Amino acid sequence: MLRNLKGIALLLIANFLIMITLGVVYVVLANFVLPAFGIDIRGSVDGTILLYAGVLGFGGAFISLAFSKQFARAMLDCYQITEPRTRPEEVVFQTVRELAQRLHVKTPEVWVYDAPDPNAVATGPTKNNAMVAVSTGLLENLKEEEIRSVLAHEMGHVWNGDMFTTTVLAGLLNTFVYFISMWVERFFRERDQAILGIVAFYVLQIVLGILAMIVINWHSRRREFEADRFSGKAYGPAPMISALQSIQRYVEAAKMEYATHDALATMKISGGTGGWMNLFATHPPIDERIAALRRLA
Repeated sequence: MLRNLKGIALLLIANFLIMITLGVVYVVLANFVLPAFGIDIRGSVDGTILLYAGVLGFGGAFISLAFSKQFARAMLDCYQITEPRTRPEEVVFQTVRELAQRLHVKTPEVWVYDAPDPNAVATGPTKNNAMVAVSTGLLENLKEEEIRSVLAHEMGHVWNGDMFTTTVLAGLLNTFVYFISMWVERFFRERDQAILGIVAFYVLQIVLGILAMIVINWHSRRREFEADRFSGKAYGPAPMISALQSIQRYVEAAKMEYATHDALATMKISGGTGGWMNLFATHPPIDERIAALRRLA
């Protein structure tokens, strides 16, 4: 519990420092860099809003990507495997190293985090600067061949650059949300309706933010199918199908609902879905994933 609170505190401090950094970046761009190239937006309100929205949208997304490994470690109660001490740890360590050698990329850091649900996480800014973490529940509930297939799935995310593409998409959508919200707020403020402008700003942030989340999670679901395909090609579809079935049985037996919108949801092997909430799910339903894998056979 104390470790989790420490992780949350570190994230809050990091976000505060990020906002200060982005503010400085905006000032430097608007007042020094762009004017040096003959682009002066200081007299253009729309240009200023667009630049500020872009700095916030893309800057925040790419800083989060750059420090994604640090954020993940702060959120997870985890330890790094450098010298395997148990057979499951050896399977994880050797599989990640073997897959990295096949792909000719630097071996990701390998971590284990304490959680009862069978799950795994992959994150990192680049293919050669990544980490893979597995839960203790995964090691305890899945067979060796299933664990290998899950790790291949996570390495598929690394190889496909899914963290980067998701960051670019998030940056674009964040910029759109910030720009529209700030433009509407300015529209009302210039007409002496500042309070209405503030209300509109926050309403648009929420509404457009929800729509952006739906788009990002749709993209995440598409990438899950591709990561499953990567695993199917690496070790055949059967072990991955078996792994997904094992995860599904665990969820049903434990009557556990996974948190679809937790800070690391888009990075994990499994997430909760159901009904219209599928719009907000980071992962496709397991039955759909199994069906797609069977088509590879």
